[in-house]
Amino acid sequence: MPSATHAPHTPLPKPLRTQLENTVKAARDVAEKAGRAALVQLAVAEPKVPDYLAEPQRVLRRKLRAHARAISASSSQNHSESNSIELQALVWEVAYEHWHRMLFARFLAESDLLMHPDGYPVSLADCKEDAERLDPPARSEWEVAGHYASAMLPNVFRPDSPALALQLPLETEQALETLLARLPATVFQADDSLGWSYQFWQAPKKAEVQQQMRQ
Repeated sequence: MPSATHAPHTPLPKPLRTQLENTVKAARDVAEKAGRAALVQLAVAEPKVPDYLAEPQRVLRRKLRAHARAISASSSQNHSESNSIELQALVWEVAYEHWHRMLFARFLAESDLLMHPDGYPVSLADCKEDAERLDPPARSEWEVAGHYASAMLPNVFRPDSPALALQLPLETEQALETLLARLPATVFQADDSLGWSYQFWQAPKKAEVQQQMRQ
């Protein structure tokens, strides 16, 4: 009896790996700066609620503050540390969640696996059409694709995540979309691309920990 045929392993070629690394680093920088600005705007690290916040913003602020405390409690940080430490952890999570939801959507779309919540496959072009039909319209096809990916992977992108509920500025989303769109489809067809993506994203934090251990 002949042995089963397995699909060949297709690793990401080094030039594309370098391109992916540069893209991920740029995305992290853009997303973290925007995430911090959005959290500062909501005064998440401040003890007093600003008068200028509307009720929906106040509700989101409370959820973000509670989530920041939960992050600190589940890490090596202790409760006596300042709000700025909690805010930094939250900045990391906001940036991570927003970029990786877009990244997953692209991976799914390139493999013809992105599904509409009603159960049929969609492309990025379909998402663009859906964006225009929504009320109010979505900002872009990437926003729609990200929401579809979240619906498909609720254990990865939690529907109640306050980090994802925090809307980044339009120019930030457009910058992230541009970075993602510049990556060739080949990147998303390699077997190890997703693993490289996580490794490149975590590299700065890993380097920071190693630096602290040497001190």
